[in-house]
Amino acid sequence: MAVKVSGKNGFFDYSKTYRDLQLPIFAPQLVADAQRKNIEALTQANQLALDGARLFAQRQSEIVQQAFAQASALLRDLLQPSEPEERVARTAEAAKRVFDQNMATMCELNELGAKASADVFSVMARRVSEGFDEMRLFAKKQAVTD
Repeated sequence: MAVKVSGKNGFFDYSKTYRDLQLPIFAPQLVADAQRKNIEALTQANQLALDGARLFAQRQSEIVQQAFAQASALLRDLLQPSEPEERVARTAEAAKRVFDQNMATMCELNELGAKASADVFSVMARRVSEGFDEMRLFAKKQAVTD
């Protein structure tokens, strides 16, 4: 296998090979602008995540306070003297109310978390899409100027 020698000094001439290669012009200002937009989007996404976590924690705290108040009321009610059949019926009714309330609470907290995640994802997805649009426009401008 013979090596093609094309340079004056007897070595392969890399400059001739890469001269014909059409590389896009590097635009530092466009890169800086894109990175600034990326950081802005990341900052916004982080703020949304923090707000979502704060709202979630606040709602959890409210739920715990409500649960203690309801448990106290339920205990007072169940300790009232009554017939055994009535006590069993009240206990079953109270257990159903507590179960239903817990299910509703879990659904509410799940929705809060899902909304916060969707908000963060939306910001990041929008920025990624904008970044692709910016690259496409830059490529079109490069093609026109060439």
